[in-house]
Amino acid sequence: MRMVCECWKVFCHSAARSLSLSFSPLNTRLLSSPLSPSSSSLSFLFPFRNNMENNYTFLYFAYGSNLLKERLQLKNPSATVHCVARLKEYKLVFGNYKGLASDRWHGGVATIEKSPGDEVWGVVWRMNMTDLESLDSQENVTLGAYSPVELPVKIKGRELSCRTYIMNSCVYAPPSPQYLRVIVMGAEQNGLPKDYQEKLRAIKTNMYEGPLPMMNELDRIRRAKEKDLQGCDDGRVQVHFLL
Repeated sequence: MRMVCECWKVFCHSAARSLSLSFSPLNTRLLSSPLSPSSSSLSFLFPFRNNMENNYTFLYFAYGSNLLKERLQLKNPSATVHCVARLKEYKLVFGNYKGLASDRWHGGVATIEKSPGDEVWGVVWRMNMTDLESLDSQENVTLGAYSPVELPVKIKGRELSCRTYIMNSCVYAPPSPQYLRVIVMGAEQNGLPKDYQEKLRAIKTNMYEGPLPMMNELDRIRRAKEKDLQGCDDGRVQVHFLL
């Protein structure tokens, strides 16, 4: 009996130590990674963690300007990359709701439509439910411009059911060069297939050369991030010399 008690004490001590390590400030990030040893080894202690996460988040498949992280996070700060995926039997097209030109982008904007044999590549974002209303607003759902739909996307031989948006009453129109640039930058940023990136670059635009406030905002954000990264690099160099 004494041996059993001693073994039980050892087990409890080990489990308690694992819990304290996992929830310490230095190890909190480990639990957020589904591939980390800590999360897998503690999965038996947290059987409902994934279910809770799914209840408070949703997956969103982006194929247009929201491929670019800085664009999506302007109004949806919770968005984090989940994976890159493809939507089969659809194609990417550009147009405007009922032919009304986009004031934001001065040209046609992206949507998808059924097309046997085609495919659309995009990014699956995991987002908090608190950003759902904001995302719908960005896609002008209340105005009827886009409708939210659930579609299956492919990733490494399996399917994910994701929210995405399809334009209503689409009248085809070419995109502005600036809008297409955002899409291409997002494709590069997330490593979409090279041939698909080339396909995006080959899309003809309407040659619009006027100002776009949205592009100014995105450029400002990207410059600020580049400056921060440069500052971090300078800091590392300084520490290196001090050592």
